[in-house]
Amino acid sequence: MTNKDEVEWVIRLGDGSSTVLEPEPQPKHVVMRLWDCLKGLAIRFVTRMWMFLKKAWDLGVDDPRKLIHGLKLGVALMFVSLFYYMRPLYDGVGGSAIWAVMTVVLVFEYTVGGTLYKCLNRIFATFLAGFLALGIHWIASHSGHRFEPYIMGISIFVLASATTFSKFIPVVKARFEYGCTIFILTYSLVSLSGYRVDHLLNVAHERVSTIIIGTCLCIITSMFIYPIWAGSELHHLIPRNMDKIAKSLDCCVAYYFGLDDDESMKSLQSYKCALNSKASEETMANFARWEPPHGNFNFRHPWTNYLKIGMSSRRCAYCIETLSSCLDSKNDQVPEPIKTHLESGCMNLCTSSSNLIRELAIVVSTMTRSRKINMAVEDMKNAVLEIQNDLKSLPDLLIQPHEQKDKNKAVSSDIIVMPLIEVIPLVSFASLLIEIASRIEEDMVKTVQELAESAKFKQAEDEVKPKHNQTIDKIVSDEENMTALQRV
Repeated sequence: MTNKDEVEWVIRLGDGSSTVLEPEPQPKHVVMRLWDCLKGLAIRFVTRMWMFLKKAWDLGVDDPRKLIHGLKLGVALMFVSLFYYMRPLYDGVGGSAIWAVMTVVLVFEYTVGGTLYKCLNRIFATFLAGFLALGIHWIASHSGHRFEPYIMGISIFVLASATTFSKFIPVVKARFEYGCTIFILTYSLVSLSGYRVDHLLNVAHERVSTIIIGTCLCIITSMFIYPIWAGSELHHLIPRNMDKIAKSLDCCVAYYFGLDDDESMKSLQSYKCALNSKASEETMANFARWEPPHGNFNFRHPWTNYLKIGMSSRRCAYCIETLSSCLDSKNDQVPEPIKTHLESGCMNLCTSSSNLIRELAIVVSTMTRSRKINMAVEDMKNAVLEIQNDLKSLPDLLIQPHEQKDKNKAVSSDIIVMPLIEVIPLVSFASLLIEIASRIEEDMVKTVQELAESAKFKQAEDEVKPKHNQTIDKIVSDEENMTALQRV
């Protein structure tokens, strides 16, 4: 149906049929276009907010500790805000109660070690800067009003320059960088306040007391309300990365020889977690040094050994990354006899290497020595010898006789030499597997053994029981000897 006022256009086609042209839509009014634009913006806003809330929900479900960390910070801020809401507490600290709030916001970290690191740095730096500022202010005030600003300005220049330069020293940067920043800030504020404020000691006392209050609240909240220890995080991160390296190694070799499945393809890139965790490992080790003994970790636990294991794991991961680059050439024209010849040795070496990595991860995770390590090392060495023998016998497979029958029915023997360039990718793949095994034996096993010695890992149960049985046998034999002597 069309309106009577509208004109209908009909086009007759070459085959005798006709078609009706639809009229062009009338342009919308400005108000309608503005309404459509606002409606689209509202829909996009609601959609993005829904996606944001969904991601936040998934993050909280995957790791509830992050949600708990937010709640802990809210609890600390709630308690420190009482110094503003309650008049007796506010009169006790004066108008510097805001410093307690700022302290809680600035020093509260995800882990206990991170919170202790910032709290202790802030306390020591504040005390040191406050005492120095008071001392230099006393010297400057007794030097006369004319020389006082020069003495204070030179002291700020010297101390700020020296402290900033000290942050480039590796030890200071790792452990006291935050304290150096707080030292410069506190000294500058107290020095500048002392030039205009008469009762400088009261100002310094109020700020120091409020900072102590804020740091103590952070420490108590972080340590006694669902504590998250940086040492435990590092202790679980290292073996988890080792397991991922072993899984990636298995998947890489299986994919190269066409033995992979959909599940293994998902774990092919798992080794990258070890490559990307260097910064987090160093941060956790630094924070773990500030933590008190907890769980199975005693005072002065060798956290640096975990960094060595992480470094050795990354060396293997880099080699696996090179190994995965060979997967692009797996479809090259590698002769099937050559591929079959090396497949068994490569699979055996891959299995023994990944089993050794998993055993080392179990040792680190359970903090228990294992006698299976030596057996796994021997299996890996035997697999290396097997694949080396396969590589030595490879030239014999490159030259193969080929029999042909001529017209006179005489048998003529020809020699076919396979091109070497077709074998190079497979040989490189096998050589990389040998290199991975070498790095596991020389680096990873050694660093795990060093950690076991430094941290005094407990012996396995199968090693403790024989010693106990030997002691019992010795006691029994001594009793039998005493009985025999009494009879004589």
